[in-house]
Amino acid sequence: MTASMKDVRNAHTASVLTNGKVLVTGGVGISFLKSTELYDPSTGTWTTSSSMNNTRFLHTASVLTHEKVLITGGQGSDYYLDSAELYDPSTGNWTMTASMNYARSVHTASVLTNGNVLVSGGFADIAVNSSELY
Repeated sequence: MTASMKDVRNAHTASVLTNGKVLVTGGVGISFLKSTELYDPSTGTWTTSSSMNNTRFLHTASVLTHEKVLITGGQGSDYYLDSAELYDPSTGNWTMTASMNYARSVHTASVLTNGNVLVSGGFADIAVNSSELY
């Protein structure tokens, strides 16, 4: 056993950062979440980090080659998202970045060897068969 997160959540993401900490983002708990938490495996503790700009769940998180984390799509309280945001572990801040061409949730996002992120498939009222690059 280890310490518990502050927020109860599901449909969230968890990403291992290059510093070894784990960034947990969004999800659904008692309500829809835009909160984030960091887990430090060396101490077994959780700390609250700054919140994302948008409430989101069923989104993706990709650790980029420059150590930032890209969050894409997902769902808000009652809509599908095309927005994306970046987390900077050195500052703990979130910034909005270019939106995707299509709103999508339950999609995949893969970091390619050239540093691009391939976002594919998903769902937004109907299944989405498109792909796009970040």
